[in-house]
Amino acid sequence: MSQLLKTYKSHRGLILMFLPGFLLFFLFRYVPIYGIIIAFKDYKILEGVWASSWAGLEHFQRLVSGPGFLKALRNTAIIAILKYVFVFPAPIVLAILLNEVRKSWFKRTIQTVTYLPHFFSWVILASVLFTFLSTDGALNQIVKMLGFESINWLMDPDKFFGLIVITDIWATVGWSSIIYFAAMSGIDPTLYEAGIVDGASRWQQVRHITIPSLMPTIITMLLLNIGNFLNVGFDQIYNLTTATTMEVADILDTYVLRRLLSMDYELGTAAGLFSSLVGLILVLTANRLVKFYDKDQGLW
Repeated sequence: MSQLLKTYKSHRGLILMFLPGFLLFFLFRYVPIYGIIIAFKDYKILEGVWASSWAGLEHFQRLVSGPGFLKALRNTAIIAILKYVFVFPAPIVLAILLNEVRKSWFKRTIQTVTYLPHFFSWVILASVLFTFLSTDGALNQIVKMLGFESINWLMDPDKFFGLIVITDIWATVGWSSIIYFAAMSGIDPTLYEAGIVDGASRWQQVRHITIPSLMPTIITMLLLNIGNFLNVGFDQIYNLTTATTMEVADILDTYVLRRLLSMDYELGTAAGLFSSLVGLILVLTANRLVKFYDKDQGLW
């Protein structure tokens, strides 16, 4: 106990700074875990969670066999894979490209422009996109000037997945690149000097020095993100969905929302728990694979 008090006194300032964040995380991440029980009960609001009768795995069976779930799961998986293939590497590419820029004013300008969308909610970004991509919007005006017919970008189901990927890159690439800029600032400059002495070109320096030095950060970010594999961006998709794209835009999060709005709390909770379990399995599997190939990498 004396050692604990001594540690507290020596790090009191840091502990006090840590407490507000910890309390917020605890209240909004751990306390709601109590609600998972609803997935295993025939929940009655008036009776409360504990007093409601147990239903076992009935709601999970109802979830898998129910209408709309498999479609939502398919759409979620497709969008998640597309985002990992195209969105996840985008900030890495941006950081590497800007790291090669020697004009500081140009680099700062690009960084400012790419950071800006991060500070706006998807409600605002969606309204901008609906205006820009509408039939009479700026993009279609350019298309008409080139001699083509206008396109209903936001109304065409065939273009929805591509639209989600492109707009997600637009909104997140700048902010997400910050951590890779920070990682590159820690690369030993003598490595580049040795490469120049050996006659390495700029591309060879990037390939053999920059990218290998970034790999620990890339692996860590991948493992942290893969736990949210089925969380493909509710705010973005909900605000960009139209009546004509609902077939491909319905994801697990919107499916859960509909179940909760219809007061089917058990099914909504079961769907949310299913998504969390998939994320946990993916994190454990990915971390094991990383440790298998390089025991010094991985989250633990």
